[in-house]
Amino acid sequence: MGKDLEEELVHYCLAMEASLFGLIRNELRRMAVQLAERNNIEHPFKDEIAGKKWVSLFLKRYKTKLSERKPTGTSYSRALGLSKENTEIFYNLLDDFYKKGKFPPDRIYNVDESGITVVQSKVAKVIGLKGKIQIAALTSGEHGALITTVACMNACGSFVPPLVIFPRKNMSEQLKKGAPPGTIFAAHPSGWIQINSFTQWFRHFIEFANPTKEKPVLLLLDGHCSHTQNIDLIDFAKTNHVTIVSLPPHSSHKLQPLDKTFMGPLKVYYSEEIRQWLRHNERAVSAYDVMDLYGKAYIRCQTAQIAINGFEVTGIYPLNKKLFSDDEYIEEEKKKRDSSFYESVLKKQTAGNQSFPENREECDVD
Repeated sequence: MGKDLEEELVHYCLAMEASLFGLIRNELRRMAVQLAERNNIEHPFKDEIAGKKWVSLFLKRYKTKLSERKPTGTSYSRALGLSKENTEIFYNLLDDFYKKGKFPPDRIYNVDESGITVVQSKVAKVIGLKGKIQIAALTSGEHGALITTVACMNACGSFVPPLVIFPRKNMSEQLKKGAPPGTIFAAHPSGWIQINSFTQWFRHFIEFANPTKEKPVLLLLDGHCSHTQNIDLIDFAKTNHVTIVSLPPHSSHKLQPLDKTFMGPLKVYYSEEIRQWLRHNERAVSAYDVMDLYGKAYIRCQTAQIAINGFEVTGIYPLNKKLFSDDEYIEEEKKKRDSSFYESVLKKQTAGNQSFPENREECDVD
């Protein structure tokens, strides 16, 4: 890789850190291969990831611009969830962007992924005989392949038509029947979102939001690998006047607008659509029925009030740096201390000196 491309990779590292992503070594190794392949440069690396020796030498060559920092003294509980320090950094970054870019509510967006299946995620309570040990209810099936949906809304109440990813190699027109107007589609055997499918969504987003130099756009997203290890995304954002900001790690339950007001009602409405469908049909829900049911549920919760509330209750717009009280931070810390999951992770780390899990095992780079 030539010096010019290495300088470009340095730029990517700094851009991601400024957006609160903070690349780790493995992510940098994957991005290096992406950059080489995009420029048709031959390389000896296998499995779409550069070698450990290469990344060490790269960091040594650019030690005046890049440094690898270890968050010493940071508790596991604080790293794993909402903390006062991380939240203040996030809000201050937003404040700076608002002042520089003067982003009005119709130019502030949030995007997030969610999974659905042919099985209800929310089963409504039914009326039955008092004292009966078990109440049965008809469901669409015991298991269901994951279908990923990508939703996006802005602080003014508008929604970008979703992206839907089906767990298959090729798409079929029959699978699209009943989808919300403007929906785009992708296919992948796992059903998970990939780097290329998120890039496909981002192009779709650019067409919808139509950002310009005079009217730039701010996009909030989480640290999923399809976002953080995506060179094309960074380039498209820069050339299309989109400022990308990452939510603090493991804070979506408090700071993700879509999580706070949209995803919950969507899953409730979708489960209700499945329940009603089963009452009127003598077969289980199939993949070819999903979009019709999902489309009806999506339209029911695609309201301006839900979108506006999502940004307000997270303190993102209008900006509210004092949204969370000290008591809430203390309660968050208590929940994490009491969690057996975090205790087990801590024991594994102590025993094996492993890096902290990032929940990125489902990500491919194809």
